[in-house]
Amino acid sequence: MAEGDRIWTNARLATLDPRLIGLGVVESGALAVRDGRILFAGPAAELPAPYVARAEVVDCEGRWITPGFVDCHTHLVHAGNRAREFEMRLAGATYEEIARAGGGIVSSVSSVRAASEDDLVRESLPRLDALLAEGVTTVEIKSGYGLTVEHELKILRVARRLREERAVSVTATYLGAHALPPEYKSRADFLREVVLPGLEAAHAAGLADAVDGFCEGIAFSPEEIRLVFDAAKKLGLPVKLHADQLSNLSGAALAAEYGALSADHLEYADERGAAAMARAGTVAVLLPGAFYFIRETKKPPVDLFRKHGVKIALATDNNPGTSPLTSVLLTMNMGATLFGLTVEECLAGVTREAARALGRQPEIGTLESGKVADLAIWDIEDPAELVYRMGFNPLHARVWRGRAQVQA
Repeated sequence: MAEGDRIWTNARLATLDPRLIGLGVVESGALAVRDGRILFAGPAAELPAPYVARAEVVDCEGRWITPGFVDCHTHLVHAGNRAREFEMRLAGATYEEIARAGGGIVSSVSSVRAASEDDLVRESLPRLDALLAEGVTTVEIKSGYGLTVEHELKILRVARRLREERAVSVTATYLGAHALPPEYKSRADFLREVVLPGLEAAHAAGLADAVDGFCEGIAFSPEEIRLVFDAAKKLGLPVKLHADQLSNLSGAALAAEYGALSADHLEYADERGAAAMARAGTVAVLLPGAFYFIRETKKPPVDLFRKHGVKIALATDNNPGTSPLTSVLLTMNMGATLFGLTVEECLAGVTREAARALGRQPEIGTLESGKVADLAIWDIEDPAELVYRMGFNPLHARVWRGRAQVQA
């Protein structure tokens, strides 16, 4: 084995291996890493002796190892905050009323446009650090607060810079079709002059890994989203969709029609949409932080997703207006308490299925031989504690590409 290779022994593994039952638990387990990839994950008794001879051995002292967490839906790069809107909402204003009055997404635009790349890096790093401190090893970051070609690309460049500042994998998603900026009165003009040229520019610069859109009455219609998705497909970029959050515009079915990696939010999705997502392999990304924060009452149809076999992921939806949340642990608790997800669904939702929602499941999300060695090591007695506790972080170590980054 190469110098620097490492073996974690005396561990309990929650592999999330889909070939195994439930969480894929291996008691008395061991995990061996070579060159940043998992060489072995299984019973310690089956660990080949030659692996031990030349590797650094780390005694986990009975701790649990899970795959590193994947936060598969964030708007992490933004400037300022929208605490005033929070006060308005407490006074009775709805999300849609705030948006139509000039608040909401567009209220973050001026702050982002005024900020330099360095400013955005500086403001975004504390939010990223909070995620990393809870075992996150991969994060998705969307644009969408620039709403000009120049500023959308700026956000995507900052997303790339964050992965240079920290030991974390970053997936960057172009979300030009997020909202209509105040200088435009016509969505058609905005799509033609900003969204589509920005998409081409982001692709040409290698800044976009995927393309997203907000399909909603206060945002863009299904027909307008089709224009964006058709352009993305021509460029060979996968698509995702903010769908059926505030109303049912058949966004889930639209996402499935385009073979989207995921459809996200989905509070108003119907059975037709769920069935279409299942056929297409589109992941349902549930965002309980936004549901909680804007005090929604319409829950996503979890039972329909289960009925049709739709894979379910969870994410923080970190953003300044509707989910200023930087805790995947709390996200799981919310997924269980608000949406009725099981412990297994919650843990799979921030590992295996979150990786699937990013198209990264061949590389991350489970503890399997050949995958990238992104791990989280926990001071817990049972994996259910990761979902059950609130305001408590039992992370012992975060391992990114085989290298320990956080050690208690």
